[in-house]
Amino acid sequence: MRQAKDYIIFPLDVSSTDDAKRYVELLADHVGLFKVGYELMIRSGPDIVRFINTAGGAGVFLDLKLHDIPATVSRAMAGIVDLDIRFATVHCGETPKMLEAAVGASQGRVQILGVTVLTSVNAGDIRAAGYRPDFYQNLPALVLQRADMARTAGCAGVVCSGLETAMIKAHFGNEFITVTPGIRPQWSLGEKDDQKRVTTPAQAVQNGSDYLVIGRPIRDASDSQAAAARIAEEISSAL
Repeated sequence: MRQAKDYIIFPLDVSSTDDAKRYVELLADHVGLFKVGYELMIRSGPDIVRFINTAGGAGVFLDLKLHDIPATVSRAMAGIVDLDIRFATVHCGETPKMLEAAVGASQGRVQILGVTVLTSVNAGDIRAAGYRPDFYQNLPALVLQRADMARTAGCAGVVCSGLETAMIKAHFGNEFITVTPGIRPQWSLGEKDDQKRVTTPAQAVQNGSDYLVIGRPIRDASDSQAAAARIAEEISSAL
């Protein structure tokens, strides 16, 4: 049975390998997964993934948001599968062939997640990008369209806002995984933030989110372990 801490993905969005390793050692028994994104992968390379896998029980969520021609995505995924990770992300983007290439190259060894609409994006951004009115006037419709694309391509799930999780679960079932960024604990709401579509851990879990990406409230706390434990308690209250 999953524990509340298993829902937590801690993003290693730090500026050095030493900082990343410090957080891994500090939080390996307090979170379910560590997110490795562009910044850390460029600085540290695959060695940081290997370090995480030997540090404790937490797994790796490789968030590179691949977005390229299908052949290039396929070759990149062929390298990723040797890193022993749980999830890897691919932008839903313009064509399902990109998602299909990632799924095919994963050989069932990595669960592929389609990135729908970033949680830093709002309706005004979608309009400015030239999307049709029915998408920027109804952002969940765009998320749903991209989630459908991801599922049809064979993805295990999607990355989406907690505001859209219940809708995705209703359409595609509980087995379709939802990973939710833009999570802010109840006690941290109101702080200056770069996210526009946020939910609390309890709200996201009640909506059906399977994993919650929670960084700043843990990273910036005076006691990161205590902050992670406090968030786990908030999650537990909603389970």
